[in-house]
Amino acid sequence: MMGDRDAVVVSQIVELPDQLDQLLQEAEAEGFEMISVLQDEWRSGANRFERPGEILALATIDGEVAGIGGTTQDFMDSGWLRMRRFYVRPAYRRLGVGRQIALFVLEHAKVFDCPIVLYTAGPEAEAFWPAIGFTPIERDNTTHIFRGKQ
Repeated sequence: MMGDRDAVVVSQIVELPDQLDQLLQEAEAEGFEMISVLQDEWRSGANRFERPGEILALATIDGEVAGIGGTTQDFMDSGWLRMRRFYVRPAYRRLGVGRQIALFVLEHAKVFDCPIVLYTAGPEAEAFWPAIGFTPIERDNTTHIFRGKQ
């Protein structure tokens, strides 16, 4: 079931994956709502990651869905982007999946040359984001910022 870091494939998606239920069940079992919110917003059309700078990326390992994440326009400043709906299935953690999704999304955002923010809670996430270049920020509904090229 689990491969190594080299087996992680990350790609942009424009439809929710058939295996979204696996992500949804595992996220909910951990008390996370980001996948159910993703599904609800997608179905209603409220958010489909289609505006400038937005992207939704899916990571797979050996054809199995390992994680998901993307960026949307920030709800506080439309000139900024916000990391959203990041989730890596427990069986695929510590294999570089989250990092590869985040780097894929950040690479996509480079051409927009704008700040990218996020809100995180919990010690694992709070350690993860600074490791890829995000710094703490004091801003409502925001804990970290990535300024990219300056």
